[in-house]
Amino acid sequence: MEELFIGWLKEYGYVILFLWSVIEGEMGLIMGGILSHTGDLNYLLTIFIAGLGGFTGDQIYFYIGRFNKGYIQRKLHKQRRKFAIAHLLLKKYGWPIIFVQRYMYGLRTVIPMSIGITKYSGKKFAFINLMSAWAWAAITVTPAYYYGAEILVLISYAKQHWYFALPLAAGFVYAVYTYFNKLEQHFLTKRKNR
Repeated sequence: MEELFIGWLKEYGYVILFLWSVIEGEMGLIMGGILSHTGDLNYLLTIFIAGLGGFTGDQIYFYIGRFNKGYIQRKLHKQRRKFAIAHLLLKKYGWPIIFVQRYMYGLRTVIPMSIGITKYSGKKFAFINLMSAWAWAAITVTPAYYYGAEILVLISYAKQHWYFALPLAAGFVYAVYTYFNKLEQHFLTKRKNR
């Protein structure tokens, strides 16, 4: 199964990278960086394609917000807190929040939808989003490209010693989740105190 997946990555790498970047991103970009390191993908083309995928995904979310405000408010009512935080961040920081939203766990899809709901310029959002997507792709792909051999050794070690790797990975995910929950609570508390 693993060999089949790697074969698909080598044969359809750019298509998979684009689609993965539309949907999620970071893991696909790291894999793209490693495949660039091994010579299966071109480094600059990997960054270009991944950036286009990230741009496309956020544009989709932006236009979902722009043309489906009522639907979003009905269907995503459990995400109200995140929409409130996104509006607060946009109001406070303006366009730079569009640039950095890719790095904000839990708000990555909410911020483009939230901006789409507002009267923010679609052209301005698209331009900032495209620049941000290419920067995000370069920042994520480049370390995987340069440290591809070390990452492959680490993956091999993790496969052999999964009983160490799983608790470490779970601990890391938990730490990230806890950090962003605390950050969300901070913004909500700040908003209530206004």
